[in-house]
Amino acid sequence: MDRFDAMKAFARVVEAGSFTKAAETLHLSKTTVTQLVQQLEARLRVKLLNRTTRRVNVTADGAAYYERVVRLLADMDDAETSLSSAAAVPRGRLRVDVPSPLARLILVPALPDFHARYPDIQLDMGVSDRRVDLLGENVDCVVRGGELTDQSLVARRVGELQLGVFAAPSYLARAGYPSHPKDLENTHHRIVAFLWARTGKAYPYAMRSQGESINILGRYVLAVDDGNAYLAAGLAGLGILWLPDYMSKAHRQSGELVPLFEDWQIDPMPLYIAYPPNRHVSAKLRVFIDWVAELMAQHAPVPGLHEA
Repeated sequence: MDRFDAMKAFARVVEAGSFTKAAETLHLSKTTVTQLVQQLEARLRVKLLNRTTRRVNVTADGAAYYERVVRLLADMDDAETSLSSAAAVPRGRLRVDVPSPLARLILVPALPDFHARYPDIQLDMGVSDRRVDLLGENVDCVVRGGELTDQSLVARRVGELQLGVFAAPSYLARAGYPSHPKDLENTHHRIVAFLWARTGKAYPYAMRSQGESINILGRYVLAVDDGNAYLAAGLAGLGILWLPDYMSKAHRQSGELVPLFEDWQIDPMPLYIAYPPNRHVSAKLRVFIDWVAELMAQHAPVPGLHEA
C-alpha cells in the first residue's frame, strides 16, 4: 500500500461523501479507492468511515485523522512545489465556476492575457449561476455575486457591483414609465425576477432616496435563474430589470435599455471568489484568484480596497 495514495483517497472520499465521486475526481476505479481506504483502516486499526447504501460518513476518529491528513498533504504539496519549476510557473488543471454574464462580458474576453501569463494552466470553466458542490464536484473555486450564506467556505471579496434599474423601450411604450419604485408592486407593471440558486427564490431590492428606504420585490410574469436569460428577457420587453453596470453599459449606450429611478440609490452587490477551507491554495489557484481580483478592480472596484 502506498500510504500517500491511501491518505489522498481517504481525504477525497470524506470531501466528496462517496467512493464513486472520489474515484471520478482521482481518475481511479471505485474498487481501487475502496481498497486503499480499507488498507489504511487496517494499518491504523481504526474505522475511519461508516458506509451506507446512500452515503459515506466519517467517524469521530476519521474526522480527527482527516484534519491531520489534509495538513500533511498540503505540506507535501508545498514541499514539492518549492523544489520544482511549478513554484515559478504555475501549471496544471484548474476547475472554476463563474456566472454566465461575467464569463461572457469580462472574464472570457480577458483570458488571452491570463494564458499569456500562465500558458501551462488548463482552465475548466463551468459557466452557470447554479449552486455548486465544490467538494463533491471537485471544483477549485467559484465566483458568485451576492452575500455568501455558506459559512464553511473561504471567501475573498473581489468586486462591488453597482446596480441600476432598466426597461426596454418596447416595455415602456406598452406599460408607461413608473414614477416611483412602489409602482412595481400591486400595479400593472411587471419585473423580470431572478431566482437565486441558494434558495430558488427572488429577493427584494433595497432602494433609498432622500431619507426614504424601501424594499422592492415586484410582480413578474417570468422568473429565470441565469443572468444571460435574465438580460435577454428584459431586452425583449418582458419586464423591468435590476442590472450591474457591466451588464447594462452597452445596452444603455445603444438605447436598448432605458434607465429608471436615477435619483434612487441601490445597495451594491458584492462579488466573491470562494473555495473550500480544506482545499490547498495551490499556485495555479492563487494566481487565478489574483487575476480575477485585478480584473474586477477595473470593472467593479471595492471602495478603498485598491486605493494606494
